[in-house]
Amino acid sequence: MKKVLVILSLTFAFAANAQFGINVGVSGLKFTGDVGKNNNTNYFSDSRMGYNFGVDYRVGKILGFGLDGFTGTLQGTDNSSASHMNFKSKVAGGEFNIMAFFDRLKDTAKAAAPFISVGLGYMVFNPMGDLKDQNGATYNYWSDGSIRDLSESTTNDPYSIIVKRDYKYETQLKDSVANYKRSCLYLPIKLGMKFQMGLRTSVRVSVNYNMAFSDYLDNYKKGGNDSWMGANVTLNYAFVKKPKDEYSNIDFSAIDNSDYDKDGVVDINDDCLGTPKGAKVNSHGCPTDTDGDGIDDNIDIEPNTKPGAKVDGFGATINEEDYAKRQLEWDSLAIERSEGFNVAPSLTYLKQVETKAKDVKEKSGKATKIPAELQPADINKDGYISAEEITKSIDSFFDGASSFNVEKLNRLIDFFFEQ
Repeated sequence: MKKVLVILSLTFAFAANAQFGINVGVSGLKFTGDVGKNNNTNYFSDSRMGYNFGVDYRVGKILGFGLDGFTGTLQGTDNSSASHMNFKSKVAGGEFNIMAFFDRLKDTAKAAAPFISVGLGYMVFNPMGDLKDQNGATYNYWSDGSIRDLSESTTNDPYSIIVKRDYKYETQLKDSVANYKRSCLYLPIKLGMKFQMGLRTSVRVSVNYNMAFSDYLDNYKKGGNDSWMGANVTLNYAFVKKPKDEYSNIDFSAIDNSDYDKDGVVDINDDCLGTPKGAKVNSHGCPTDTDGDGIDDNIDIEPNTKPGAKVDGFGATINEEDYAKRQLEWDSLAIERSEGFNVAPSLTYLKQVETKAKDVKEKSGKATKIPAELQPADINKDGYISAEEITKSIDSFFDGASSFNVEKLNRLIDFFFEQ
């Protein structure tokens, strides 16, 4: 059972990192076999173009497999006094590779990371030689470095004509002794860098060494196997799903159109979040003040106050004498509240304040009207906010069973001390 669990866990780990991709690229091919070693010109003068293509499949963070093909040209030329051999061969092959990538060793994939691969391939080749000029005459290499239409001799010297190679590679090269196969296995070894260009696209720059299991790629058997090197630039496209980001489950449209206080103005345009329910608001989401007395219409008990008139906290007009008297009463209550309720709040203290307030109202014969937004706190509907109604309103707020918010509770407490 444990073995099964281990196999399943490895399977899921591989599947989580599985990735199928296709690739296509170009190569510079340099033959490194026998013909071409006696070249007194630039080392890369015999390099030729090639093309590669294939598919690969990554089964883990590191391991991958690939099926690749290539086509191109291998060429070699000896132009020293010791040898004037040359060949050119169209080659094509396919290979299976085991690859190791090092871009996902950590949680975050690297933008640039090395990779290596080794495999086994099968190729076909057909060496051709440039042995004759355009007229079909065989090249004759003379010791002075020239190519002539006649073999080198003192007799032919006056009659020979200097010719130039036409580089047509018209003659199929054959070994005089062995009839060798023009196909073989080869061993490819590759080392490169992978550059991630986007979610699915990457560029791979690499060099590879390929050892053929034949010494006849150039039609010249000297002992040992022929080989060639390649410099490659390959574009890879991986078929992967776009990963979910941390914000993929957020409905930004709903956020943009949310209206927390339900006043008809979306939150991103609302300058007054938390407007009381039912309050009339302007285009900025703030409660209206029709009479301009500084008191919002939703709590203004006198909605048509005359311009310039002084009002109390609920929009009621007050004269200078009443204002001074109320201010004196408020200061007295405020001091009493600060020294008593804020220091040691209790229901007993609230009832003491309630009793004193009732005595003042009985003497003055005036009763303050409860604003509409605070009337739900008047549980017994007697037109007066009592100490017990204050405490019940606070308890309901903390129990989540009240329509009052913090701002409205503060106004309720202020009204209790003012009434």
